[in-house]
Amino acid sequence: MSIDRIVMAFAGIVILASSGLSVYHDPNWLWLTAFVGANLFQAAFTGFCPLAIILKMLGAAPGKAFS
Repeated sequence: MSIDRIVMAFAGIVILASSGLSVYHDPNWLWLTAFVGANLFQAAFTGFCPLAIILKMLGAAPGKAFS
């Protein structure tokens, strides 16, 4: 799996988890959802994604977006 797909899958998991935690535990978990969304937004314009950098160091195959 490429870095691009891993980043999108990880973001989706974190968003779903934080949304669920905000419903069943504490609404402050929505801040995590907002952070992930803001990070995805800025990565679309700048190409800078901390998770992509970590995955690249771990040897994941680069995709087209984060090379």
